[in-house]
Amino acid sequence: MEENKASIANRLQAVKHKSGKSYSELAAETGLTNVYVAQLLKRQAQLKPDTAPKLRAALPDLPEDLIQEMMKPPMRSYDPNLIQEPTVYRLNEAIMHFGESIKEIINEEFGDGIMSAIDFYCSVDKVKGVDGKDRAVVMLDGKFLPYTEQKSEHMVSRLRLQ
Repeated sequence: MEENKASIANRLQAVKHKSGKSYSELAAETGLTNVYVAQLLKRQAQLKPDTAPKLRAALPDLPEDLIQEMMKPPMRSYDPNLIQEPTVYRLNEAIMHFGESIKEIINEEFGDGIMSAIDFYCSVDKVKGVDGKDRAVVMLDGKFLPYTEQKSEHMVSRLRLQ
């Protein structure tokens, strides 16, 4: 019987918990971002063959069947109830509040286009603010994808029909 995504993610989280390591520690050991490590352990990202030995070294109790499962393309999804979790809700609120301004600046700096969420890096860092209090820094680093003018002469599928 094939395990479902939640069951696999639970097993992966148990291995992480047993290791006693944080996502940032695992990231340092594997050369990945801390968010990407979390994505791997939530089955939201695919473990690549070159990275598997590094993750195996960082998490020695990670069984081979889970490594093999992690190397399959994941079903990227989210629970719609996740928005009710306070941190996720506030991140969504921040993007909704600042999103229009971020979009304007992207267009001003790059032109008409978007930031990719596929060719994308994300990390979370902890820093001290000027007031000495802890602050969370969420870095979103996405490739710029320009919108293209849709000329018929550039549409390969139409050219083949002619």
